[in-house]
Amino acid sequence: MTSKTGPYANVEVTERTSWLPLMIILLAQLQMAINVSALPISIGAIVDELNTSPTSVSTALVVYSLAVAGFVILGARLGKLIGSRLVFQIGVLVHGFSMGAAALSTTANDLIQYQGLAGLAAAALVPTLVVLIVTHYEGEQQTQSLGVIGGAQALASLLAFPIIGVLISLASWRYAFGLLVFVAAVVFILSFRLGPVPRQRGTVIDWIGAVIAATAIILISLGFNNLNEWGLLLASNRAPFSILGLSPAPAMVVLGLVFGRGFLDWSQTRIEGNKAPLLELEVLDSRQERAAVLSMLIVAALGAGITFLIPLYIQIVQGGSSLRTSVAVVPYMLAVFSASILVVRVFLRWTARRIGSISFLLVAAGLVILAFAIVNDWGNLFVILGLIVTGIGEGALLTLLFAVMVSASPPELAGDVGALRGTTNNLATGLGTAIAGALLIGMLGVLIHTNLIDNPLIPRELKRQVNLNNIDFISNDQLLEVMQSTTATPEQVNEAVRINTSTRLLALKVTFLVMAGMALIGFIPARDLPNTRAGESSYEKSYEKKKAVVGDGD
Repeated sequence: MTSKTGPYANVEVTERTSWLPLMIILLAQLQMAINVSALPISIGAIVDELNTSPTSVSTALVVYSLAVAGFVILGARLGKLIGSRLVFQIGVLVHGFSMGAAALSTTANDLIQYQGLAGLAAAALVPTLVVLIVTHYEGEQQTQSLGVIGGAQALASLLAFPIIGVLISLASWRYAFGLLVFVAAVVFILSFRLGPVPRQRGTVIDWIGAVIAATAIILISLGFNNLNEWGLLLASNRAPFSILGLSPAPAMVVLGLVFGRGFLDWSQTRIEGNKAPLLELEVLDSRQERAAVLSMLIVAALGAGITFLIPLYIQIVQGGSSLRTSVAVVPYMLAVFSASILVVRVFLRWTARRIGSISFLLVAAGLVILAFAIVNDWGNLFVILGLIVTGIGEGALLTLLFAVMVSASPPELAGDVGALRGTTNNLATGLGTAIAGALLIGMLGVLIHTNLIDNPLIPRELKRQVNLNNIDFISNDQLLEVMQSTTATPEQVNEAVRINTSTRLLALKVTFLVMAGMALIGFIPARDLPNTRAGESSYEKSYEKKKAVVGDGD
């Protein structure tokens, strides 16, 4: 093969590299992704066996996510310090050990601790995946590999339910985590078939920067993840504390942003002092790179919002099971995974800018279809069509933006690119879920209050018996339980159920429409993506200075 210059480079492939390294890297990605899917699927069985609450199991997932988000940038630096293949192998072993320990947990606290350890291992693993891909593949093969890794989460979701569901049904949830120990062992044995990645001599770790970065990311993640639980503005009764009656969640987000700004300033200070920063800011110094990161934040947030709303609708509105939920998301996940791989074929004909713009349009169109087609039957053909269209746009963007970020930086910064991608995805998950939840609950509250104004069937006395200051997305069965503790007549109960049914559906429709508007906002950063086709150079880079080269016209 000729020299490596990225997915958009003019590479004449004379010899194709074996796909074995990609299979090893993909297995490691699936090892991490299936763990994230296994916890929600196993929540009922874990609660019963460990005699704990669903909140405790959810806490284990939150701790895992925070560990990944907070320390992934540090993980990239460790890869440079001791070598990415060695960090990959250590990360796989520690993650596998954590899964085995989680399978043997006797208390919820054990499970939380081992998931936290697994999160730290994943934080070290995530950046090495990009380094290993860049090390082993060039040109079209590199881009195809990035597409496979970009769609790995969707693939993990497709695999997790049938495999883990069967293991839980036939044996125990413990076997699901035990399976990941087996996967880790296989990955570790095969990892010796990967080419060695030498450490970068002279690498030092900026520990002050690591603390600042981790603090910023953890605060932002905690804030976004708890906006709906603790209150968007005023503190709810579920908030751990309040700030003069205000919710701590938005304060955490703001404080996290302050620390984030401080991290960038600190990194710039180190660069000016000829000291290495924790994250090489070179991965963000061109307009194209910043556009790719912002676009990835938007599309990943939209994906998180969709995966939050679908289970909520099926299980709350329709009273469906987790099995039905998993079946319902299959078209969406399959579309995301397929598009993330197949979009590479379009790279030969269209520019990154055009693919990005069209993909955001597809996401917006799919969400609009969902908004107008969704009724009390999730199996509606147009609903499935909306999910597929949205998934195609999302999958194409995940691969495209990943490829742009990798191609815009030299190979020695691949770990920094991987860390930046991991941080962006983790922040987007909390952001997307928070936005979708806030939109849904906020719109629901407005619609319910509107329906209750001057409603002759719901007297003021009955309104006082129901807490209208804490409106939530609840099923009709839950509403009936609430109404049983009031003086409501059968006619008034029926009216309350009618209001709940109609307002839930309308709130969901409006939420999808607003999210479609967010997808259209993605056009703004998408217009700054490289205006080059695969086979054309998208940048010129030296070690001292980087200049983005933008082509003429679409």
